[in-house]
Amino acid sequence: MPAIEGVNVVMVGPRRPSGHEVDLAATLELIDFHNSTGVKGIAVLGTTAEFVHLDFEERTRLIPLAVKRSRIPVIAGVTHSTLDGSILLGQSAAAAGAAALLVMPPYFFRYQQEEIREFYLRFADAIDGAAPIFLYNIPFFTNEIACDTAIDLMSTGRFAGIKDSSGRWEYYTRLRDLRASKPFTLLIGNDAIFTRARTDGANGVISGVACGVPELMVGLDRAISAKNTAKVAQLEARLQEYIKWLNEFPTPLGVKETTAMRGLKVGPNAVALGPARQRKLEEFREWFKGWLPQVQKEVA
Repeated sequence: MPAIEGVNVVMVGPRRPSGHEVDLAATLELIDFHNSTGVKGIAVLGTTAEFVHLDFEERTRLIPLAVKRSRIPVIAGVTHSTLDGSILLGQSAAAAGAAALLVMPPYFFRYQQEEIREFYLRFADAIDGAAPIFLYNIPFFTNEIACDTAIDLMSTGRFAGIKDSSGRWEYYTRLRDLRASKPFTLLIGNDAIFTRARTDGANGVISGVACGVPELMVGLDRAISAKNTAKVAQLEARLQEYIKWLNEFPTPLGVKETTAMRGLKVGPNAVALGPARQRKLEEFREWFKGWLPQVQKEVA
């Protein structure tokens, strides 16, 4: 399997008006677009894709089509509210040829760390090496993988890596220190600390920002690799400007809006905005129209 490193995009998940079915035509168009942007891989059915809104059968149908369509590795989100559901999704994705499986702890209900540890070990037993498994820590939306639990799981050697979306620097540094003795792939999932962590040696990012502004993340990663400190500072400032706007809206509405402004179909929003946020969204659209050409010029 190819290494998962550099900038990987987590795509939005276009849905049909019914709300629970994948818009396959729009999804394949997004895959084609991101195959041309310079990203290293594509993550489907992640948080930015709003996978929780899709029927189970739709998820299992999407992954083989994405793998077949994409010329770059596909990372499959296989998170479910149950262990059995995650296993079925993981086995299906592995059989389809996904480059890696990305799995959160079970969502909605709260579990203690011993249950989360057991969940991942049993998941690994069931997958049985059919595809690399990445832990996915995203405490904003589900049970946290405590850092001690993550270290314990990574120390078993049964997991290829972790995507940490906590945005906590101490969490990252503890994993970084473990990696010196137990090699694994350390990926950032919170774009706000990407530059600092990548400069420090993180293997890469699975980025929602890259869905709306792929050239910014790819250009920033290249500047970091080239140790072009002036360019890194310039593009990092642009990244933080964009993230500040994203934080004005429910996840992942801001990314969806800017992806749509690139001429791509993103499907309906899950929930309508109130009047105040709708006005803020109009401001965001106007800002983005002027901001994007400046970023593209700076990246070029």
